[in-house]
Amino acid sequence: MLKSVLVPINPAGWPFIAIFAGITMLLWWADEGLGLVGVVLTLWCVYFFRDPERVTPTREGLIISPADGVVQLIGKAVPPLELDMGEDECDRVCIFMNVFNVHVNRIPIDGIIRKIAYRPGRFINASLDKASVHNERESYLLETDSGARIAFVQIAGLVARRIICQVQEGQPVEAGQRFGLIRFGSRVDVYLPKGSVPLVVEGQIAIAGETIIADMKAKKTEKQRTGRTG
Repeated sequence: MLKSVLVPINPAGWPFIAIFAGITMLLWWADEGLGLVGVVLTLWCVYFFRDPERVTPTREGLIISPADGVVQLIGKAVPPLELDMGEDECDRVCIFMNVFNVHVNRIPIDGIIRKIAYRPGRFINASLDKASVHNERESYLLETDSGARIAFVQIAGLVARRIICQVQEGQPVEAGQRFGLIRFGSRVDVYLPKGSVPLVVEGQIAIAGETIIADMKAKKTEKQRTGRTG
């Protein structure tokens, strides 16, 4: 338990931790009971912005989960139109993050960021399928050395109000590399290249930078197998 709590804090969290701590001091001055509530909330804020190290599988062709959370949905869907990937459906894996998950997002595979597109929107429950269309989002198009194109999308949720992007178009990236985060509670969708089949199942817990969600090098019989990986 201590190992999961006493981990590095993402730099984006320090301003919020400072605000929570300042409010806690004022609450404590006004009333000890309120001050204790403030302490609990401040500790939760520290926990929310934790940024643990991860050990990322390195074999070529593996697609790694970009987010911690539950695999909420798996199915066919059209990638975000703003990425100009066409209107053909491909396999999509949706990972829902609640307010207790690590919210630092990681690159799913080695490649180059070809396009980043922000789209404003609503803040409905991110666990709903329609959140992919209606909610605020930041979409990324990545191209691998082999020419495969993968899209992944940060989607704001019911209480999320800020998507943070930490990469740029044209930037080479590596699987497991941090590329951003979302505050507070949200979802990340991954649109797999044609020919890839998800290796996770709905309800499975995914770990950003570690869980294998697909394998572009797998044989057909292996691709058809789903189950717990990573």
